[in-house]
Amino acid sequence: MAFIPLALYIHVPWCIRKCPYCDFNSHHAPTNLPEQQYIQALLADLSQELPAIWGRRLESIFIGGGTPSLFSAESMDELLAGIRTLIPFRPNLEITLEANPSTFEQEKFKGFREAGINRLSVGIQSFNPQHLQALGRVHNQAEALKAAELARYAGFDNFNLDLMFGLPKQSLEEALTDLQQAIDLQPSHLSWYQLTLEPNTLFYKHPPTLPDDDLLVDMQYAGQALLQQAVFEQYEVSAYTQQQPCRHNLNYWEFGDYVGIGAGAHGKITDPFGQVTRHQKYRQPAQYLQQVAQGQARSETQILKPDDLKFEFMLNALRLKAGFSLDLFTERTGLRPETLQTPLAVAEAKGWLTIQDQQVRTTELGWQFLNTVIQLFLD
Repeated sequence: MAFIPLALYIHVPWCIRKCPYCDFNSHHAPTNLPEQQYIQALLADLSQELPAIWGRRLESIFIGGGTPSLFSAESMDELLAGIRTLIPFRPNLEITLEANPSTFEQEKFKGFREAGINRLSVGIQSFNPQHLQALGRVHNQAEALKAAELARYAGFDNFNLDLMFGLPKQSLEEALTDLQQAIDLQPSHLSWYQLTLEPNTLFYKHPPTLPDDDLLVDMQYAGQALLQQAVFEQYEVSAYTQQQPCRHNLNYWEFGDYVGIGAGAHGKITDPFGQVTRHQKYRQPAQYLQQVAQGQARSETQILKPDDLKFEFMLNALRLKAGFSLDLFTERTGLRPETLQTPLAVAEAKGWLTIQDQQVRTTELGWQFLNTVIQLFLD
């Protein structure tokens, strides 16, 4: 089997408050978080996954949520130390922690860095007080502006700021002001994406007034011009960086493997014979803890069929600005490039994709119709 990189995703399912746009597996945090119990469950969960990944090493770790920065730095140190005893790390492993910019969490930044976390992803979303309130965020404008400074002071030279546009009643000027403020904070990475109304969210049930399609397009193009002027290179649909792309997310987009541990976490593993399996963990924290204790954290396991592999590879790889090589497609799926021949020809004829020297890229036109392009590979 060709070398396929392996990452680890860790899910912490609690938040201070559930945001009305969020469709992730997150739950209101109890007064007393079961930190120690959950850390031990995560390590037991990973131990149960070891037979499927024996002999491999981790290329990156991403601790997401929920709000994992609600946990103490001591708990994160214990977690990472326990992981090191179970599976080897590649040199200079990227370890990302999602954090919010509230003062409560900023006070922990230095401790997280000392625990071995070397990349932060800070959920700003907006600097505008009215928009922060509409989005249900627990931080204020001052905390948002201070977060980058304190991350840098804590020793993080690699951090991402998460920012959205197309917010309820947002104007073009307000969207660009938000983006310029983020750029001025000099992060190494920016995630800048449009707010969408996802099923099973409060916003989906009670839709707010969002900018119309023409205004959204104006926001997108004006924002991309601003980012380009600031020398932020777009390498994925919503990811921009000056020098440090997120290695963990690149692994997703290039259809690498990843183990998922924690309540509701997903994973994808390729075995030595090329068979690809997806797994999901129990979503409810209490049930997850119970199932881990019984030695069965997985709630679902699915073996991917060739059509699934083809579609899921394209679903991820077409998001990359640089595209992908047909050799990578074969390496990560075990399928021959000929299986893509018909949909590739259709997409190329419509001007949605280019194919040159075995490299497939989505065109600017194709990015405007990306969901339609991806659907070509569904059959």
